[in-house]
Amino acid sequence: MTDSGQTLEVGAILMGLAGGLAIFLYGMELLTNALKASTGRRLKTLLARMTTNRFKGVVAGALVTAIIQSSSVTTVLVVGFVSAGLMHLQQSIPIIMGASIGTTVTAQIIAFKITHFALLIVAMGFAMQFLSRNEVVQRTGTMIFGFGLIFFGMSLMGDATSPLRDYPPFIQFLQEMKHPLYGILASAAFTAVVQSSSATTGVIIVLATQGLITLDQGIALVFGANIGTCVTALLAAIGKSREALRTALVHILFNTLGVIIWFWFIPEFATFIRDISPRHQELQGIQRLAAETPRQIANAHTLFNVGNTILFIGFTSWFARLVTWLVPVTEEEKAHKVTPKYLDKTLLDTPALALDRVRMEIGRMAEHLLPMLRKGVQLAMTGNTQELSELNRMDSEVGMLHAPILDYLQALSKGDLSTREAELAHRYLAIASYYENIGDSLKLHLIHVGRKRLAEGLVVGEETRKLIEDMVDTLIHLLEKATQAVTRMDRKPARKVVKAKNEINRLAADIERHVVRRMTADAPQRRLTYQTETELLEALKRVYYFTKRIAKEVLQADTRKKKKKEPQEAA
Repeated sequence: MTDSGQTLEVGAILMGLAGGLAIFLYGMELLTNALKASTGRRLKTLLARMTTNRFKGVVAGALVTAIIQSSSVTTVLVVGFVSAGLMHLQQSIPIIMGASIGTTVTAQIIAFKITHFALLIVAMGFAMQFLSRNEVVQRTGTMIFGFGLIFFGMSLMGDATSPLRDYPPFIQFLQEMKHPLYGILASAAFTAVVQSSSATTGVIIVLATQGLITLDQGIALVFGANIGTCVTALLAAIGKSREALRTALVHILFNTLGVIIWFWFIPEFATFIRDISPRHQELQGIQRLAAETPRQIANAHTLFNVGNTILFIGFTSWFARLVTWLVPVTEEEKAHKVTPKYLDKTLLDTPALALDRVRMEIGRMAEHLLPMLRKGVQLAMTGNTQELSELNRMDSEVGMLHAPILDYLQALSKGDLSTREAELAHRYLAIASYYENIGDSLKLHLIHVGRKRLAEGLVVGEETRKLIEDMVDTLIHLLEKATQAVTRMDRKPARKVVKAKNEINRLAADIERHVVRRMTADAPQRRLTYQTETELLEALKRVYYFTKRIAKEVLQADTRKKKKKEPQEAA
């Protein structure tokens, strides 16, 4: 064969490989986007909730990644949760470990040799998209279409690389690449460029189906893909909080340390994989290699990530401390970060003391809510856009205490509690959620009212402001009484909160009469002003509703004192 002939043949191979890879990646994107659209909200909820212990976190990470077919997407979601303060760093680590397991499902599916049916799958998916007007059917069709493109892309890559079996320069190149370090570096670089470990795994299995690589080489390439996929998480953390950067570093450390440990045992690992994988002893040479190696690589990928998780699951706190040392907490972070002060895990074995600590931490939630109530109403009536955004920070501070309280109570409930202790734990759970509801309600309604006022150029009259401020003063007093009732488990202030219903109704009626009377005034935009002032009043009513619910939880709790029958107040 002439030099020009060889050049033409290599050009065709590279063209086929690049085109097949492009179709493979496009299919992956279609499949992932359709799956995220179908299940994204539920998967986010699953990730946010399944963090009560590290093993649930691993399961959640693996399950979500197996469904959406992308560990990078799962890690990006986790980075977002941590950045928003919805999850703390140590909770995110088991999810990242689980994501590495979940992504191996892709390799297992790819290892099944169904590329011959790729175009049939593509046609079925396209028909469902094109012929149906049902959104669910169309989305399912997109998934099937993307799935078919994945295998069609693999088929093209396989056809393109098949001549390499007899191409001496490539055979020589592979022989020189026998040292696993070269394979790891090449695979990591390739994965970082395409930002998909699944794509790299697909290429590895395509090479294996042609008998071009051995299992040992395939394992090294898989190791490199696990390192290269960390780049996506690192890119997702750029511009986010330092906590998000720490989460991305956990991903890098977990995968890199795993590769470093397993690197020295690749021959032994390969022998073990051959022993547990299907064999084709009727075949010989390159045919046997092509038949056995794809499934062996998929199995090695799965066992490597499962083994890593088993190895490191007990060191989540160590990972958290290490990345915090690498990316230290700044003074600015300390100034804005609210952390639990009283929730001591060593007291979980002494429920009575642990419950006392929960009450004290709930009191800290109230300390953050009281200024939010006063300042937030003022900002809604007079603040600018930048000042209104301060409500987001104030509400997030309440949430930073709420989530740990729930986690602590959940851990406490798994212990040996008396009937009374179990009841108190349940009530404290409800009380903490009521405080959280107050913060969420204030943020949602007050920001909306303030932005509407600014957008429409509305002005809340001085007399209206005075009436609203009087109601806010009363609500703050009642919220303080409710908090006193909780932290001291004292029924007396709780009764005062419940009995204040008539006073709150009177204050609300005064505001309503005033704003209705102002509707007839000769002033611009009275209808919009009326709507805005009414929305503000409804937000204040909700504050009292939740404050009263807090007081009622105290009144209904078993304090083991001689109790008088409490009058049942209507909600």
